[in-house]
Amino acid sequence: MSDVPFMPVPVHVEDREGAPFRLAPGVRIVAGPDATAVSTAVLVGSRIGRMAGLQLAVVQEDDGRPGVLVLKIVDGLEALGLDADLDPALAQEAYRLDVTTDRITVSALHGAGLLRGVVTLQQLASPGAENGTYDFAPVLVVDHPRYAWRGLAIDVARHFFGVETIKALLTLMASLKLNVLHLHLTDDQGWRLELPSRPALTEVSGVTAVDGDPGGWFTAQEYAEIVNFAATRHIVVIPEIDVPGHVNAALHAYGELTPSGEPTRAYTGIDVGFSRLDASLPATGEFLNDVLGDVAAMTPGPFVHIGGDEVLTMESTEYAELVHRAMDEVTAAGKTVVAWQEVARVLAGGGRGAADGVVLQYWDEREGAEEMVRAARQGARVVLSPASKVYLDMRYDEDTPVGLHWAGYVEVRDSYEWEPEHVLPLGPGELLGVEAAIWSETIRTQDDLFYLLLPRLAAVAEVAWSAPGRRSWEDFARRVPAHTDRWREAGLSWYPSPQIDW
Repeated sequence: MSDVPFMPVPVHVEDREGAPFRLAPGVRIVAGPDATAVSTAVLVGSRIGRMAGLQLAVVQEDDGRPGVLVLKIVDGLEALGLDADLDPALAQEAYRLDVTTDRITVSALHGAGLLRGVVTLQQLASPGAENGTYDFAPVLVVDHPRYAWRGLAIDVARHFFGVETIKALLTLMASLKLNVLHLHLTDDQGWRLELPSRPALTEVSGVTAVDGDPGGWFTAQEYAEIVNFAATRHIVVIPEIDVPGHVNAALHAYGELTPSGEPTRAYTGIDVGFSRLDASLPATGEFLNDVLGDVAAMTPGPFVHIGGDEVLTMESTEYAELVHRAMDEVTAAGKTVVAWQEVARVLAGGGRGAADGVVLQYWDEREGAEEMVRAARQGARVVLSPASKVYLDMRYDEDTPVGLHWAGYVEVRDSYEWEPEHVLPLGPGELLGVEAAIWSETIRTQDDLFYLLLPRLAAVAEVAWSAPGRRSWEDFARRVPAHTDRWREAGLSWYPSPQIDW
């Protein structure tokens, strides 16, 4: 294994002999005619060029001269040095990075793989002997992810975070090879996405937040900006409209959603489970149709999250009816349903295929394991978000100035030393991946946000990318300090855990 502090750990690293490749004036990026490679080259040229203070030309033809970074789309996994039977979802992000004294070649089947390879290349960079130059040690890296879904859920409903913070978050996620951003857009305390069919949701409930703090929301244009920014980094955005509970912001904006016909008061506390839709009201079906239809139309990715969690004041039959209504709206809009683990209960009782395509997210380890496994046997796929490991709004310890601790204190080692396949007894193909989450009841600033995320998000990213035999806590703790300079340069705060020798 190389001494380079790669993160996450690649599948195969082989040090090569020879002098390093030097990034200096005159280096070119060869992208060839492939549009995917060209778009990646433009992003890479900007990113690496900015790092070195250079203008890197992007060209199509490789004239054989040294001093080139080649981005190449190839036809088969064999060209990357990988087995042809690799899961196609993982092959999307597979890459081969070959660094010699004269040239760097990044090869992949798809643009996502090219970008993941470039992230690894950036981690290889070290300042050269001459001012303004960077060296890349000769190395061969062959790599692919362990899981196809490697995500982060961020709550912008309790406290709102704007476009620039989300972009900073996406940039960090790309650097850790994460590929799913789950936006928790609605809750009791606020509504954060402008919808053409329901303008009052943001006009009335976009201005509220926990403790009466400032609110905010994404306009349709800003949401599209986030989605596009994510797409260039091969990150899919999943919007969550939480129903049939966590809906006080909706009830506050539209009184017809309440039995009395009167809007509820704004809610700025942090309790859960008290608000609900009503299946008997005609306005409820119209609301689900309008809102989920709008969100699906605004989202080019394949998923829409319907929530379904912590509905504590509703009888089970009504809960099942409303969940199925929401699922039907999402499916009719051509999207795949994602939901929290509580929805597994309403999928029970059907045969194989009853839950086909549904993605269920497991968060509460205190309950629901049997229902999750049963739903998986019926065709659901599972994403793991065990709160005691990957709820990154949990405090590190009792002295942490921000965060909650209902799931316990979660130190960096807790987020790293767990094995996804031991959480639930799932069969082959049923475990889709891992997603961290950060809830914003106590998080008011960008510094608060990243202080809780880092370095634990790096730990979760490695659990999701790297197989158990390739990683260890001791090695991770050795590598993490090398990444803090990049966090600092990006203006990101982070927690100097006493578990790590910084």
